[in-house]
Parts: sequence; C-alpha cells; structure tokens
Amino acid sequence: MSDTRSDDAALEHRLEQMLEIDSFPPPEAFRERALWSDPAIYEEAAADPVAWWTARAKELLDWDVEPSEGLDDSDPPFYRWFADGRVNASAQCLDRHVAAGLGDRVAYHWRGEEGERRDVTYAELLDSTQRFANALRALGVGKGDVVGIYLPMIPEVAVAMLACARIGAIHNVVFGGFSAESVRERMEFSQARALVTVDGARRKGRTAPVKRQVDEHLGDLPALETIVVVRATGVECPMTAGRDVFYEEVCAAADPDCPAEPMEAEHPLFILYTSGSTAKPKGILHTTGGYLTGVTTTHRYVFDLRPETDVWWCAADVGWITGHSYIVYGPLSNGATSVMWEGAPDHPHQGIWWEIVQDHGVSILYAAPTAIRTFIRWGAEIPGRYDLTSLRLLGSVGEPINPKAWLWYHEVIGGGRCPILDTWWQTETGAIMITPLPGITATKPGSATTPFPGIAADVVEERSGEPVAEGQGLLVLERPWPSMLRTLYKEDERFLETYFSRFGRGRYLVGDAARRDADGHLWVIGRIDDVVNVSGHRLSTAEVESAIVAHEKVAEAAVIGQSDPDTGQAICAFVTLTGDTEPSEELEAAVREEVATRIGKFARPKRIVWAEDLPKTRSGKIMRRLLRDIAEGRALGDVTTLRDPGVMAELEAQIAAEGEGED
Repeated sequence: MSDTRSDDAALEHRLEQMLEIDSFPPPEAFRERALWSDPAIYEEAAADPVAWWTARAKELLDWDVEPSEGLDDSDPPFYRWFADGRVNASAQCLDRHVAAGLGDRVAYHWRGEEGERRDVTYAELLDSTQRFANALRALGVGKGDVVGIYLPMIPEVAVAMLACARIGAIHNVVFGGFSAESVRERMEFSQARALVTVDGARRKGRTAPVKRQVDEHLGDLPALETIVVVRATGVECPMTAGRDVFYEEVCAAADPDCPAEPMEAEHPLFILYTSGSTAKPKGILHTTGGYLTGVTTTHRYVFDLRPETDVWWCAADVGWITGHSYIVYGPLSNGATSVMWEGAPDHPHQGIWWEIVQDHGVSILYAAPTAIRTFIRWGAEIPGRYDLTSLRLLGSVGEPINPKAWLWYHEVIGGGRCPILDTWWQTETGAIMITPLPGITATKPGSATTPFPGIAADVVEERSGEPVAEGQGLLVLERPWPSMLRTLYKEDERFLETYFSRFGRGRYLVGDAARRDADGHLWVIGRIDDVVNVSGHRLSTAEVESAIVAHEKVAEAAVIGQSDPDTGQAICAFVTLTGDTEPSEELEAAVREEVATRIGKFARPKRIVWAEDLPKTRSGKIMRRLLRDIAEGRALGDVTTLRDPGVMAELEAQIAAEGEGED
C-alpha cells in the first residue's frame, strides 16, 4: 500500500513542473478521430458568419418550416434569427429520435442521493412530456403563458420544461436552492400562470418541505392560477382546493397524444432570472430557433459528442443556464445519454462523483472549477479508488479555472489523456462562446483560448473601446449570434442600458475583464467589479487567487477587496488548506511570498483568514458578496442559496475570535 503523504508530495511536485509547460496540444489519437480537426473551420465561419450559422441550423435541426433567411439586423440590438422558420424544441429533443428508432436509448441515468436509480428512455420521456403538456392545457395554460418551475434535480424538471415548449408556453425555472421568497419574486415579475413544484427535496440526508415553504411565501398572486405538485419524497404537504393539483394525477388523466406545435423561430422559449445585486433580478429571454441552434451546435462540436457511445454528465443544476443548455436542450437535441444527479458532491461520501463515473461509464464530464478545487482539498486518493478510464474529455464551466486546478483535473481525473475544455459563456449568451476545440486547439491551463467558430470576441480598452493587441481590458462580443438573449423580459430599456449603452448597439458588453496574450488567446479574469484597487494598482481577484492556490499546501482561495485607510483597498484572502495541513505564521508568510513571486509584492494579501470551507451555492460558486459582508463587519445578505449555511456561522465565529485576539 502506498504512502498517501508521499503520493501527494509527488503529485504536487509534478503539477509544479507542469506549470512551466506553455500549452498542451490535442492528443494525436484524439485529433485523428475528432469531429472537427481542421483549423479551416474558423476561416470558413469568419468569412460569412450568418451563412455558417444558418448551415448549422439546417444541419442539426429538423425544421417544420426551414428558414430562408439567417439574421435580421434591421433593429439592433433587437436581433432576429431564422425568423421565417418554424420548429418545436420539444419535438427536436424527443419526437425525432423516437421516430428514428431510438426510443429505447436512455436519455437520463438518474441517481438520487439516497441510492435511488431510474433510467429514463427517450420513449418514456416523450410519453411523460406529452401527457404533462396536455395536462397543462387542461389547466388553462396556452401559448405565450408563463409557467414557473421550482423543482430539484429529478427527471420531472426536464418533462416540465419540454411540455411547456411543446405547447408554446414560456418556462421560468427557479433554481431549487433559491428561497421560496425568491420564487414569489420571479413568479410575480413574470406573471406566471402556473407553478410546478415538489412536495419536498432531499439534501444531504435531510428533506426540506418545499411545498409548505412555497405556500408560506407565495401569498395571493393574481396571475397564478394553478400549482402542480410532484410527489418526490412523500412528505405531507398542504394542498389548496381549486388551485393545487398533483402531477401524477393530472398526467394519469391526460390524453397520451399531444402533437408538438410548430413554433416561430423567434417565439420565446424561456425566461431565466439572474440575481441582481443592487436591483431586481433580470429576466433573460431566449427564443426557440436561434437558442436551439447554438446549444445543439456547441454541445455536438465543443465536446466532440458521439451520441451512440458517449455518456455525458454535466454536473450542474437545471436551475441555471448551464443546466438548461447542457443538461436539457443541447444533449436531448443531439440524442445523447446523460447522467442526472440529485445530490451534493460529498453525500453519501466524498467519492460519489467518481462512483457515478465508474458505474455509468461516463465519457465526458462538464463541471465547475469550484467543485474541482473542493476535490483537490479532499485529496487525490479519493478519485484514485475508482476506475475513471471511461473518461475521454473534461470540461470546465462557471468561472475562470486557475492553472493548478486545471492541471489537477487533467492529471488526477483525466489521467493525462483527456483534453481539458475551459469554456466561457453566460446566461445571456445561451451557449458556449469561447472555448478550445478538442481536436484542434493547443490548450493553456487557465485560458479559455479562442472564440468558437462564428463568434467574434475582443478585448478592448476600458475608456476608448479600442482593441487591445496584448494585455488586459474589457471583454466584448462584436457581432450577433443565434443563441443570444433577445431582451430582458418586459424591460427593453434596461436591456439596452445594461448591455449596449457603453460602446453602442453593435457591441455587447460582457461585464467581464479579460487578457489577450501574445498568441491571441483569451484569459477571462472575472467580473469587472471583481477588481481590487491597491494604491492605484488594479488587480483581478481571480489573478491573486490563482497565485495563492499555486502554493502546494493551499486547496482553495477567495479574494476580496477590504476597505483600508492607507491604500484605499487591501487584499483579504480566505484560504482553505489541503489535507491535514494546519495554519501557521510560517505558512502565512509563505503564501504571501508565493503571491509576491508570481505577481509582485504590492499584491500580497494584507489579511489571510484560514477557513475550513468557503460559502458556496449548490452549483459550486463562491459567494464573495458574503465574504465582503463578513470582512467589513456588515449584516449578512441572503444565505438561503448556500450549499451549507453553517459555513458562514463558522467564519463569523472565527472573525470574532480574531478581533478578540487583537484586543
């Protein structure tokens, strides 16, 4: 039996050496059989982007009425794509595969955290979708009506979305980790006519009474006529006569045949609200034909998908855009077999992800950097217990991935054989915008590399908007793309102000800072407001975090700017350590020196807070807003979306103890 400590030390040494490697070309064996292996694809798309995207739309989708036009840019930025085409998203995801004889193919290997398993085939998913679509119609829901969906990661969430798409209703999914008050807010903004929710939801051995909480906060919304309740856990829940119905009962009573209604390409498919920090949430509106084209194309070619043999796992939640695009619409449109996991990454044990990969032969994994850094903290020995040789491709999504995490993912999870796809995109973009292509691109740890074919991204100077040939600036998208948001729901002026007021109506302001290197590769740094200004030095928090986690004893770091009387802002770093490493003054000095070596002395954190864990949402994003609150001594904001709210209580106690020590 090997010595775990010596194995960890050897791995750290290997990763440190690999940090010196400039780039990783695609493995030759992968390149030889990749769907796209010729770099000329970029030139072809750049020569006529509209024609190129139109060709993808016709190649990958079966239109009821094929579009004769591509882009209508007569009223920028209110762009329209394939406007005279007709297509139904539900039929694209289900009917055409069943008609092609693929009804027995598994659409979802569903796993529940208490050991439950369900394999849902395409034929079964189509049957459930048709029944629920008819049930919605019987409840008075029609084309153009908004239907809220507040469900955990169970197959019924996909059924509800696809049933809405089938009849032209607009779904408004709310992430299951949001509070019931957030549900009310989103239902009120969107004037939802119906809400689909659940009796209870399991999380790490506990069951939350979801329906009861919804009733407590929903109040009397005049537009909301119906609440459909899925029995998922069997907990008792209140039911209001005349308003509430059980999902199973309305489906059982519904006609099993519901032909998909051809929709105009620009018919709204869904609204997805993004949280507002200082204002009400923004309702991102996506339409049918362009969105489907974007997600089907990127899912097929970014991930080199082989639907006949691949098992795809996007380890996100359907409540976010990643789940909409790469758990539901992209994979189902491509006829893929997916894993759907309802649970945390450490329940019932810290190896559950790798057990799932082993059990289902997962070949493509798409996960968040925060999850990867968590696994680093738990140690390479845990994934080492499982057979991960089925994996052939690994993706990263949600935030920039630091080089150390990239390399650990590459070596420990991918065995050094899997291309790493560091993808950048947003709720607003609908689909992946900047990414390597695994059969073409030489990847760089920490860089999203280059725009997807047909996408024009640039780094521009903050004030003038002039392109930055090499160096840091603001990330912008220079021309329309099919899957882009069409507006903010019922807020056209806010749409213009938010995205197109700074550089004009022809240039989309992303809201992220980025750097272009000498090879033209893009390094997305993070949100424009995730910047610390120390004595006039503007630093990306992601840049400092990456330097901190380069230290061999550091697993994860979150950096914020804290008010400072001398420098305006000072860097405060919340740091978690690997394995059984204990904090010490020597280690604190070493971490500061790591930052000084990699960035400069001015970037050294003034304050380091050692943390057992960091506050994260259930999708794995670190809530830096809460860290800023706690560092500045402010009252905490909403913590209901956290994976473990207890993390904040522990940090508060630690900060309080530090204050007592200073006294």
